[in-house]
Amino acid sequence: MKFEDLKGFAFDLDGVIADTARFHGQAWHQLADKVGTEWTPELADSLKGVSRMDSLELILKAGGHENDYTQEEKEALATEKNDNYIKLVETLTPADILPGMKNLLDELKDNGYHIVLASASKNAPKVLKYLQITDYFEGIVDPAKLSHGKPDPEIYSEAAKLMNLPANQVAGLEDAQAGVESINRAGEVSIGFGASLKDAAVKFDDTSEVSLAAIEEQMA
Repeated sequence: MKFEDLKGFAFDLDGVIADTARFHGQAWHQLADKVGTEWTPELADSLKGVSRMDSLELILKAGGHENDYTQEEKEALATEKNDNYIKLVETLTPADILPGMKNLLDELKDNGYHIVLASASKNAPKVLKYLQITDYFEGIVDPAKLSHGKPDPEIYSEAAKLMNLPANQVAGLEDAQAGVESINRAGEVSIGFGASLKDAAVKFDDTSEVSLAAIEEQMA
């Protein structure tokens, strides 16, 4: 694919636009303390990319508490965790946008590119609001309407539909291997952040290196 064919960009949120993963970690840590499970780096790692209820089960199991709660009580704990996460999200400001990303959004807007959000987070609209960048996005893929998570291509295929563009005119931005695979399987140009990412068509060590010119250079 050629750079000049690109008409739209689909952004992942966490690790690409802002680092909200740390808030998930803090909220789960609070919950682990509450149920009496020791919080360890290994436990924190095991929760990455795992659904809310499955994460709760992992925390309960790690402390030997998997049989201490009814299903209803577990759902209440998961809701409490999400409430704590949202309180942390509400502390976000534009200063929390990752380096280079605000400039890229400005460049894309100034050059007439379509911009949508392709995040699995149901709290994404709230995050954009507190970062004060909602107006850059003409649409947000609704994760509640998706049948499959990344690395399935569905979320990035839906992003292209939101922009009314064919896949070969869309680039996706991701910081996780599953996300890069999702973009590639959708037939779009993958832009990856992180030295360890395999298979990204365009690669940067971190977000501070990205610009339209830098993307064009790698696609030449």
